[in-house]
Amino acid sequence: MIFAKLLLPVGLAFIMFGIGLTLHWSDFTRIAKQPLAIGIGLFCQLLLLPITAFSLLHFFKLDPMLAIGVMILAASPGGITSNLLTHLAKGDTALSISLTAISSLAGIITIPLIVGFSFTWFQLSSTVIDLPVWRLVIGIFVISTLPVIIGLLINQSKPKLAAKIERKIRPLSIVIFAGIVLSAFYSEWGAMIANLPTIGGLMVALNLTIMIAGFFLAKFLGVSLQAAKAISLEGGLQNGAMGIFVATTLATTLAQNNALLIPSIIYALIMNISAFVFIAAVLFKPSTSINSQ
Repeated sequence: MIFAKLLLPVGLAFIMFGIGLTLHWSDFTRIAKQPLAIGIGLFCQLLLLPITAFSLLHFFKLDPMLAIGVMILAASPGGITSNLLTHLAKGDTALSISLTAISSLAGIITIPLIVGFSFTWFQLSSTVIDLPVWRLVIGIFVISTLPVIIGLLINQSKPKLAAKIERKIRPLSIVIFAGIVLSAFYSEWGAMIANLPTIGGLMVALNLTIMIAGFFLAKFLGVSLQAAKAISLEGGLQNGAMGIFVATTLATTLAQNNALLIPSIIYALIMNISAFVFIAAVLFKPSTSINSQ
């Protein structure tokens, strides 16, 4: 399938390269300047999200492949639109960029670990599945980590060139992201409609739980309203294209059905709806509330 073998990995690499062009080394050293906000954001993204997904799966009894697909989505890093939407919400865009950068690079470790655990836990058949861990790690590095590093190095050495390139490819990256999701949406339409009543409620619950928990945890621990907005959006907006890539890679390698893709496709739709509702809510609050810290 040309989509899985060529268009998806090339498109995802292009998206991650665009993210890299926005990064500076300071985005990784910001942990020393904003340790509390960075810590809360990474806790929500790397720990609370997969733990919440795993917990919800005990209430929503799903087919093992669908359950693993949910965990693949939960293991994916922050989404490419989180920085833009944080800016629209008048949140801490620099914090959002740092969280996206760190979670994207951490994905080379966190995704294989969470996916490997999920296959062990949810695979109910007696057949032992030979999970291609190293192929997955190498694929994530080549498609995700390496393009981010290349983009970052260009931005560090030639910031004006990086800014010029990034301005042109940002809208294209969003179009490619939408194309990846819509292509998967189209190819898996029948399976998605069949599984939507079963999995839709879980994905809504997962998205709302992380966004609400991230926002109020940040406020409770005393970070600014702007940082709380960034943490909420970063936790709720996952890189659905990465989830689709990992799910497609595993489905192809293991000769599994494409149920692994369904959660990432459905979540990509849900997360954008909830994000825009969130932005509308925070922007149309009374000014006294918006400016409070």
